[in-house]
Amino acid sequence: EDEVGGEKRNFLKFHPSIAPVKVSVLPLVKNKEPLVKAARELFDTLKTRWNVSWDATGAIGRRYRRADEVGTPFCITVDFDTIEKDGAVTIRDRDSTEQIRLKIEEVIPYLSKQIDGY
Repeated sequence: EDEVGGEKRNFLKFHPSIAPVKVSVLPLVKNKEPLVKAARELFDTLKTRWNVSWDATGAIGRRYRRADEVGTPFCITVDFDTIEKDGAVTIRDRDSTEQIRLKIEEVIPYLSKQIDGY
């Protein structure tokens, strides 16, 4: 348990290598087909390598909290900038709640280093 932005949050702090679910893929909204399609493609790619969850229900903050509660170390948000501008996604770290933007093609190398150590 800790406090983020004045709110308490509960989370399981598994090391990424032993977390049951490594990544949760979160499309920002579920009713825009191009956005959901890009998120689903990323999900399908990641699930061939790790246990990955999909969550498109509710506000993004609540989805982050749900992922934190089950110990998922990384959340990837696919947003409108992903499909309209830069082809990048937002990766949120569970422990620090910090977010970075990476190009989709850089996601697997980044996660490999964070989860597998190489």
